Amino acid sequence: MLNILKNNLMFLVLFDYIKIFNCKALSNSFSKNGLILSAFSILLFSAPQSNSNELNSIFYDFSFNSIDGELMPMSAYKNKVVLIVNTASKCGYTGQYDGLQKLWENYKNKGLVVLGIPTNDFFQEPGKESDIKKFCSINFNVNFPMTSKISIVGKNAHDFYKWAVQSLGPAQSPKWNFHKYLLSHKGKLLASFSSAVTPDSKIITEAILDALSRIPENRI
Repeated sequence: MLNILKNNLMFLVLFDYIKIFNCKALSNSFSKNGLILSAFSILLFSAPQSNSNELNSIFYDFSFNSIDGELMPMSAYKNKVVLIVNTASKCGYTGQYDGLQKLWENYKNKGLVVLGIPTNDFFQEPGKESDIKKFCSINFNVNFPMTSKISIVGKNAHDFYKWAVQSLGPAQSPKWNFHKYLLSHKGKLLASFSSAVTPDSKIITEAILDALSRIPENRI
């Protein structure tokens, strides 16, 4: 396929050059100066390229800081199924903390990690990390891992979120609090769930159970 593309590009360059000059000039330029080869090289290598560095990243390359300020490398979650949720304390969906905690309690021994990521990108998490931790503990008995407060959308988004959006497409980017990403035990993005899809919904539960069943030690 690459050879076909190169041949087609070469033909287009040659055709345009012939229109501007003539066959004799083309022959002389090609033999003396390699002008066509230069033009072809410019066309091929100066074309816009995708950001392959981010696309070639894997989940385990990323890290966060915990809600207590300690480093949280995602490599610590190898061979775990991870549900990542951006959270907020003053949102209409804040009650989903309860469902997230239940998922954590029900399936953590099977290999599930629920990771809460506070963000004020939607202006509903103004507090400091200590306030967030206290709120979650008092109101929902949350003890699943949580990160420090970060940005998840726009140019300042954490690299994980940039990677997730590039991998799944802009339609799967967080539009509000409590958007969810599910990752396999190999760090592969499996699914994205909108804020309105609750943690106890059938679609999320079945997706988690399926992902957990693929962890080698969970196979029967």
